[in-house]
Amino acid sequence: MDPPLPPLEARVLGCLIEKESTTPDVYPLTLNSLVNACNQKNNRDPVMSVGAREVEIALENLRARHLVTLFAGADARVQKYKHRLEAVFPMEPAARAMMGELLLRGPQTAAGLRGNAARMVAMPENTEVEAILHVLATRPAGPLVVHLPRLPGQKEARWAQLLTGAPSIPEPTAAAAPAEPLKVAIALPPEVEARIVALEAKVAELGAEIARMRSTPDPLESP
Repeated sequence: MDPPLPPLEARVLGCLIEKESTTPDVYPLTLNSLVNACNQKNNRDPVMSVGAREVEIALENLRARHLVTLFAGADARVQKYKHRLEAVFPMEPAARAMMGELLLRGPQTAAGLRGNAARMVAMPENTEVEAILHVLATRPAGPLVVHLPRLPGQKEARWAQLLTGAPSIPEPTAAAAPAEPLKVAIALPPEVEARIVALEAKVAELGAEIARMRSTPDPLESP
């Protein structure tokens, strides 16, 4: 997108994609339903707290980009909204579901995307999911997703959507050197040190006395 979608517009678009499949009985969404969807705590990263006016402005901006349209059915008492993602970026249902998940949760592995998007549509096998992602990443009109490099500590590389712009990739950090053992020095008061020295001298004196007694023959023992 040029310019890229701001985070709230991406959240609104992702919510509309999600609710179309997960709650078709209430889709298209009213403004209030969309506010609740944006502030939802599950299946969201990051969690947001936005009001109706903020969501309304995001909707107007998305309508200007032709990604959202106002729905006015014959029996509609309030305005409702629906997404037009496939009208702008034609794609199959599995790809649409994965785009929605990436907009709602951020970068994910192909396996994670397959599992999360399965609540919207029936997902194909892992190899086909990877193939769909590669198609989205190599579109002649411009990529919609990008394969991020695997970072230290990650078992698999992740995919990210590009509607909000190129994601920032953290620089790999060098492994931290092992910490040196902590050394603790305890300073004793002078009088305590003097007592310890005296006790050590007394112990040494007693040790010498015991050694002398052991080396002296006992006069009571028979020759």
